[in-house]
Amino acid sequence: MRRILLASAALICALPALADTRFEAVLAGHALLPAASFVAPPAGAPASLATSGRFAGPGNERVERQGAVPGDTGAMHGRRPTGLSFPFAGQPVQGFSGIKPAGDGSFWVTQDNGFGNRRNSADALLMLHRIRPDFRAGGVAIERTVFLSDPDRVAGFPIVNEHTESRLLTGADFDLESIQPMADGSFWLGEEFGPFLLHVDAQGRLRRVVGTVLDGQPIRSPDHPAMQVAATPTAGVAYRARRSGGYEGMAMTPDGSRIWAMLEQPLFAPGGDQPEGQFLRVLELDTARGEWTGRSVRFRLEPGATAIGDFNFIDERRALVIERDNGEGDPGLACAQGVQPTAAAPCFPLPARVKRVTLVDMGAVDAEGFVRKLGHVDLMAIRDPERLARQRGDRPAGAADDVLTMPFFTIENVAMVDADHIIVGNDNNLPFSAGRHLLRADDNELLLLRVPELLRAR
Repeated sequence: MRRILLASAALICALPALADTRFEAVLAGHALLPAASFVAPPAGAPASLATSGRFAGPGNERVERQGAVPGDTGAMHGRRPTGLSFPFAGQPVQGFSGIKPAGDGSFWVTQDNGFGNRRNSADALLMLHRIRPDFRAGGVAIERTVFLSDPDRVAGFPIVNEHTESRLLTGADFDLESIQPMADGSFWLGEEFGPFLLHVDAQGRLRRVVGTVLDGQPIRSPDHPAMQVAATPTAGVAYRARRSGGYEGMAMTPDGSRIWAMLEQPLFAPGGDQPEGQFLRVLELDTARGEWTGRSVRFRLEPGATAIGDFNFIDERRALVIERDNGEGDPGLACAQGVQPTAAAPCFPLPARVKRVTLVDMGAVDAEGFVRKLGHVDLMAIRDPERLARQRGDRPAGAADDVLTMPFFTIENVAMVDADHIIVGNDNNLPFSAGRHLLRADDNELLLLRVPELLRAR
């Protein structure tokens, strides 16, 4: 098989990581999956999994009555109510965290871990979905759902459903964030608790768990299953990957031989609690062997960006990356300084500002290991001359109706559709995010963007 990308000579290319160019994005389609979308657990699942979100409320204490706990946006975003209450009947279809075209107009997406962390997601099943957006009618069809399981006891630690026949995996076992379908029907998945790369077969059965090794050293997060609280409060626990800072993006070369896995946030410097720099590590995996190659590069975050959301190749060496800040909501409805939102006077205390899709050249790496940025589009300034947007949300009076923004906390899906278009989608963090509207849970939104100049940049 021809080796397409990043032989060692290409990795040491001395080109600088130059400043990139801003290109225009034009809305070509907009499809929505409503926030309140649910599926039943699979046949043979424990009866308790017919309800989800029991532990997602204050203190992660058990709540059995469905609909007893109102959802809100949390302290960082002003605790604005989202209009949805949990626990839920069924398993929510929410939190799309990675996307890859399936080749026939449909897309594979991976669902997030459930409700945001290990403590609150023991009754949230891990799922992959094959979805089909209808950009003409505006809806999204779920064509297939694959539930993940570990029937052969591949995971090296006890899973939540350890002693059940189905051994279904939950959001307390792994935190899925990125997806790459393989030619044999299996999937590689990027994960945050380890952080790990997972290999599952076409039926979602776990086949391999690959721990992270960088420069010969293991890299773990505080949620790695091997971590435990020290016996004395003065003793620290050593880790370098941040909580919720694992493999948010994972790009596969066109020949399927290599995966480049990108961490969501900067690593901590060895032995400290400060980031090693304003950049992210990107590690290479040999898919045939299921092992790291030992090669890595660096991705420099733009000023104001705190994380990435997704990562996918468009050809042998160029790839798309979502960069984002932690804000949500239209900046024109920002709270005044020192003011917190109320139900009577809602506002966005931390509005969205840095939301972009960046094109990088993975074959152009400077002397410090940074990949070259070629260009980007601003997701807060999408042109909509044909008024195709299905919803624009809460915006200040007088806002232009030929511009659409993606003012979401987490935007975690990007892939090339054809030579002129990309698809971009949000992770709606059900029921905790409200970026499109002040007081309403975000839907799952998929945008088809016409970006020919970006896709031709070199």
